[in-house]
Amino acid sequence: MIDFNVQPKKSTPFPHYWEQCVGSCHAYTALRADYRQQLKKAHDEIGFEYIRFHGLFDDDMSVCIEKKDWNDNSLGIVYNFANIDNIIDFLLEIDMKPFFELGFMPTCLASGEKTVFHYKSNITLPKSDQVWQELISAFIQHILTRYGQSEVEQWFFEVWNEPNLAFFFDGTQADYFHLYEITARAIKKLDSKLQVGGPATSINAWIPEMIEFCEQNQVPLDFVSTHHYPTDDPLWESGLNTEDFFKQNGAQELKYPRGVLQKMTQQTNQEAKQYPLYYTEWNVSALVGDAIHDQPYAAAMVAKTLADNDGLVNGYSFWTFTDIFEENAQIPGVFHGGFGLQTYNGIAKPTYRIFQLFHQLGQQRLAVTNSSKNSTVELLAVRKNNDLQLMIYNHNTVDQPIQAEDITITLNHTKSDSFTGTKIQIDEQHSNPYKIWQQWGQPTYINQEELTTLKVASQLSMEPFTAQNSQITLTIDPHACVLICLNNFFQK
Repeated sequence: MIDFNVQPKKSTPFPHYWEQCVGSCHAYTALRADYRQQLKKAHDEIGFEYIRFHGLFDDDMSVCIEKKDWNDNSLGIVYNFANIDNIIDFLLEIDMKPFFELGFMPTCLASGEKTVFHYKSNITLPKSDQVWQELISAFIQHILTRYGQSEVEQWFFEVWNEPNLAFFFDGTQADYFHLYEITARAIKKLDSKLQVGGPATSINAWIPEMIEFCEQNQVPLDFVSTHHYPTDDPLWESGLNTEDFFKQNGAQELKYPRGVLQKMTQQTNQEAKQYPLYYTEWNVSALVGDAIHDQPYAAAMVAKTLADNDGLVNGYSFWTFTDIFEENAQIPGVFHGGFGLQTYNGIAKPTYRIFQLFHQLGQQRLAVTNSSKNSTVELLAVRKNNDLQLMIYNHNTVDQPIQAEDITITLNHTKSDSFTGTKIQIDEQHSNPYKIWQQWGQPTYINQEELTTLKVASQLSMEPFTAQNSQITLTIDPHACVLICLNNFFQK
């Protein structure tokens, strides 16, 4: 039996930092009707405020085109921001805002031909500083004119994506710092209040170096951004880049300890010094095709991570809100281990539901003690107005020991009384459409009736709950999440 002790009179702020932003596939998918339906749903039910995506300047967005005559002679560069405007207009319409990732390189401005992903983003440097600065200046001037300074000054501008990986950037660290500098200066020249940052690296990399470069050269830096996934841990600990790690260690499985994302975040928080820190990508696994993305396991890991990283970051952008995702083309299968909180046809996964429950939490965290420091079960206690909310989750990493645990929660109320409220569960039996799909034989395609069945199975179910004599006794299954809300607890 594990004993938790809630201290209702001891509290700290609990801001919903995870709602600041969410990720998605490349910009062009934001023109799709189904993408927009799912994003609006996520905003309305989970509270996401900003959206981030790759490929703002990719060729499929038609932002930058080189006109030529019949003899293939250049007639100059033409800019076209109509598709970007279309996306921004939609975001503002649903009360969201862009967290712009400035990249990749339009072919007509590129110094090389290296590309990444199914949609062929060019990852090379510009053929000259001038052509890149002109694009950035034209884009910034356009959005300032169209949307106004007061609006655009609320947006974020992040330079490139994961430049520490050759997969995403055909250049060195010095090349990236130079690209960042000319980009930031071009933006600030037009409006000094616009928020510019980076380095948008994977594996929490380059943070001290980025800050040192900007401070020594008086380069604008309004925020620090980076990415991490739990499977980054062996790479992060080794200090090697991805290519060198696998050369030395082979293609071994990347195992990671429980709570690893908190450990990484704590160090990065220190390295970021006084700068606001935004994680603009994270998830429970870095691998598309990893089935845990679709299972209750992921919900329990998200719950632990959001509770762990409280107070360490300004924003924590989950990658991604939907499986409408084309980096390796749209992968077949209703459930295919995609990054998204929803399947490509809009079925909410357990991860979607845990974000939905966290959105319902209050913003005053209560002190909790635990009789077992090594338990896989943890408790987050929150006050919302006069209600007491208890979020309990049982998580351990893949292939590590975990079992059902009996717990007792002592509420330390001044009166020995009973409290009524509700209980919501996410586990193998609740809000788990993946299990039903498995029972059907994992069909690649489903009809409308089957889609409706899975959407119903994904929904949260609420049941009445009573706590007797200021104490609660429960059994928490492996990778289960339970939210108990006791009504008017602080009024009695």
